[in-house]
Amino acid sequence: MAPDRKGILAVVMPAYNEAGTIRDVALRVLQQPEVGELIVIDDASGDATAEFVRLLAGTEPRVKVLMHSKNQGKGAALRTGIAAANLPFLIIQDADLEYDPDEYPAMLAPLFEGKADVVYGSRFLGGRPHRVLYFWHSVGNFFLTLLSNMFTNLNLTDMETGFKAFRREVIQKIDIQENRFGFEPEITAKLARLNARFYEIGISYSGRTYAEGKKIGWKDGVSAIRCILKYNLFCR
Repeated sequence: MAPDRKGILAVVMPAYNEAGTIRDVALRVLQQPEVGELIVIDDASGDATAEFVRLLAGTEPRVKVLMHSKNQGKGAALRTGIAAANLPFLIIQDADLEYDPDEYPAMLAPLFEGKADVVYGSRFLGGRPHRVLYFWHSVGNFFLTLLSNMFTNLNLTDMETGFKAFRREVIQKIDIQENRFGFEPEITAKLARLNARFYEIGISYSGRTYAEGKKIGWKDGVSAIRCILKYNLFCR
């Protein structure tokens, strides 16, 4: 890695009841030489999530902990964290290990090379390993990505991915309104309208079951359809 790439990445990590995984994922994130700040947004967890992160922040100056007094959702947590970022590049990292921090160099390469404004990590590109889970989730993801592409005129393969990287000044231009998982179609529509340069990178994926803490459900899929229509047709 080129010396001038060290410490120029802000990692934004929304967290809600992730005490079982957040310490491990945060340590993995901090091992990446690109990372200059880790911004954790605790969305009013009812477990020890915040305590684990505060302990880490006490020994690691790159860690910043932001707190929501009541649970608002992933989109709201990302809105808080993105606004607090200060470094040239930004990546979203869930507070589990579904997405692997070791793949940051691949995600960031198009940004570092000046080719892209936003990079989506696609679970459906390339030959990277992924855990086999829910058939209907994959069908829903394909449908939502297709519907989004029809309106944005993009050819994404995985609009709903939670692994996204940005030039900071580009994502901070977006007025994020959605509080839950509608964040994904909302920012895709708004970035497309800005004529942002999109890239996709094939990534590995170690998905969780609902028993292991997965939170997205069918109601979020219905909400995603609403968001695709709203932000492509009515909110310009």
